[in-house]
Amino acid sequence: MLRILPRLSLILLLCGCISAPSTDPARLPAGEWRLDPDHASVTWQIRHLGLSWYTGRFDRLDATLSFDPQAPEGASLSAIVETGSISTANAPFDAMLRGRAWFDAEDHPQIVFESDSLEIIGENTARLTGRLTLKGRTRNQTMDVRFYGGNFNFLEGRDAIGFSGDMIVDRTEFGIGFLPPGLIGDEVRIHIEAEFLREPDNP
Repeated sequence: MLRILPRLSLILLLCGCISAPSTDPARLPAGEWRLDPDHASVTWQIRHLGLSWYTGRFDRLDATLSFDPQAPEGASLSAIVETGSISTANAPFDAMLRGRAWFDAEDHPQIVFESDSLEIIGENTARLTGRLTLKGRTRNQTMDVRFYGGNFNFLEGRDAIGFSGDMIVDRTEFGIGFLPPGLIGDEVRIHIEAEFLREPDNP
């Protein structure tokens, strides 16, 4: 019990230092930001028999963000998702999805998104346009983005910012899937939750 008290005191002290996130981008420092993989997720949904939205996820991802609060329209994002990390909590189905007819993870191990432009839509919303490369095919794609704010991450000792993103992809444009029509939909909904940590300035 005595050994637990110092740790508990530290946690309580840190909690007392945490402030509400700032949702004003202009108050954030400019620089390069790197995805915090411990606080990020990519989930996807596809229609099944027209009855429900079947949900899965990717477990391994990385991203970098260049962001200047004085010129948010110039922000750029580069993101990579490891195709083989697809997960549905159904091991046989996961193996099938990694196969050649679906994501072909062996020959195409990464899904890549590179942004081209950012359009500010509302106070904390924007539309990101870029190129999505999946299974060897590249298509123009848009993502609706919501900015949650920025705060100081005491555990990492760095500034942090948070976003969510939503994208709709037509799987047939990327040659994914072979099931008969009507069994699953063509539209895939992708939802992203992501925190980024500011990279240290170069000395």
